[in-house]
Amino acid sequence: MKSVRLQPGAFSAAAEANRKYLKTLPPDRLLHTFRLTAGLPSSAEPLGEWEKPDCELRGHFAGGHYLSACALAFASSGDEELKHNGDLMVTELAKCQAQLKSGYLSAFAQEEFDRLRDGVGVWAPFYTFHKIMAGHLDMYTQAGNEQALETAEKMARWVWSWSDPLSDQQMQRVLQEEYGGMGEVLANLYGITGKEQYLRLAQRFEKKGFFDPLAAHRDELKGLHVNTHVPQVIAAARLYELTGDKRYWNIASYFWDEVTSERSYCTGGTSNFEHWQSDPAVLSTELSPLTAEDCCVYNTMKLTRHVFAWSPQASHMDYYERVLFNHRMGTIDPETGTTVYHLALGNGYSKIYAKPFDSFWCCSGTGAEEFAKLTDTIYFHDEDSIFVNLYIASDVNWPEKGLRVTQQTSFPEEQGTTLMILAANPVEVDLKLRIPYWAKDGSVKVNGRQLPAFADASSYLVLRGPWKNGDRIELSLPMSLHAAPMPDKEGIQATMYGPLVLAARFEEEPRARWYRHYTAAKNEAPLPALQFQGKLDDPASWLEPAGGKLAFRAVSQNQNVAFVPLSSIVHERYSVYHEIRPGNS
Repeated sequence: MKSVRLQPGAFSAAAEANRKYLKTLPPDRLLHTFRLTAGLPSSAEPLGEWEKPDCELRGHFAGGHYLSACALAFASSGDEELKHNGDLMVTELAKCQAQLKSGYLSAFAQEEFDRLRDGVGVWAPFYTFHKIMAGHLDMYTQAGNEQALETAEKMARWVWSWSDPLSDQQMQRVLQEEYGGMGEVLANLYGITGKEQYLRLAQRFEKKGFFDPLAAHRDELKGLHVNTHVPQVIAAARLYELTGDKRYWNIASYFWDEVTSERSYCTGGTSNFEHWQSDPAVLSTELSPLTAEDCCVYNTMKLTRHVFAWSPQASHMDYYERVLFNHRMGTIDPETGTTVYHLALGNGYSKIYAKPFDSFWCCSGTGAEEFAKLTDTIYFHDEDSIFVNLYIASDVNWPEKGLRVTQQTSFPEEQGTTLMILAANPVEVDLKLRIPYWAKDGSVKVNGRQLPAFADASSYLVLRGPWKNGDRIELSLPMSLHAAPMPDKEGIQATMYGPLVLAARFEEEPRARWYRHYTAAKNEAPLPALQFQGKLDDPASWLEPAGGKLAFRAVSQNQNVAFVPLSSIVHERYSVYHEIRPGNS
């Protein structure tokens, strides 16, 4: 991320809204419950809801996601103020850890872990512990804070001392309670330090009843809580990279294929009421105000980066683009910089955003991280190539090659992008431009001359160097309307334009309904599904462009409905899936 910078556009605006929000959070309030747990004085005003002093998940955002967000924002934007805030938090949290003496660090007492060990009901202590460890590790890897690594190692040694007396059977029982990415953060700690005990400890956080079916390529996901399990697969992906054990590769690859192809909506999101409630490829019954939890999307994006790195396929980035442009970019409130918990796909609901100081849901934390690292994944490189995966206004610098590439685009408002080369000397590298799955045709010009060849949809167009200073590549990717039907019911479908999910936009909600509890719409009745007559495989038979580049309207129908990109809807009610009845419009 330090090699990539966003240029003005929708993504830089979202990143700035997130950074602005993070800067409103006073460190003393974030530290309050940590200090109290350590027996240190604090007179700060407590934070609300999931960070309240009596919430069993307290500390997950304040000492975890917040550190990660500060570190990632510094890496992706060079924001020194947030780095300073993160450094301050690391210093003060280390004082809390020193006061507790054992290496333990949390905003709740060790009694929660006693209950976990003894099988007494408790809300996910290892989930929170992971967030705190991961925040410190991010402060080390992304912001260069050496003390943060020391703190994370002390936490890991505490985990070792806590778990070592437990038999494998006892540990498997412990793993029935959500434990976040403990396997991943311990694997990462092993990758950084080379200390084998962290690898062995990471492997103790493997839930056999979940991994074994995946290793055998069996989808036994129905009934599982989604975000409890996606981080476990990320751990498998990281362990494959560190050990070369193909079983881990099998688990991660099969899981990614299955979830993205059989269990994801048109937005790329997955889950309903936080679970996989249906059999594979049965989604028409799974539309509600609580579809597609943000945390699940955040973690499937993380997993996609791993899978792509092993074997770069355009299809991986087709999925990533779908999720990023529709789900993630459609979940931040530009006014407060807070995010939603779920992206409702039931008919007629609206987006419910977190309150800046009184929510701190799990998805508030993953949202703060995601919008702090929007430079991530736009580009990848191998020894001799740059993969241009996403069309986002940005600069990428490859100092080892003496190459800088500037991407000038307002995509998706603009149907394509322009790449400018800056290089002191000619550079012999390949530029690999992703041609999306939705691109029926397209073209490319190099220095004003159109090339006679192109590439198939869902592949990479390879342009070979050498490249010299001032070279200009213009990629044209014309968009068209296409259907995204439910896998189990073709007549229930969403409409897409290029990479964008279009939503029917209704009236704006009163301001009092913008910032509520994330379950507020749970008991509200959905609107009836909109019905349109047209060709099942051709939305253009009932939808046409309206005023504006990305605006559409239904034509020759019983109702006049406006359609816009789902990501552009902020406070209006909307519907994504509709009933299409065959016939000529």
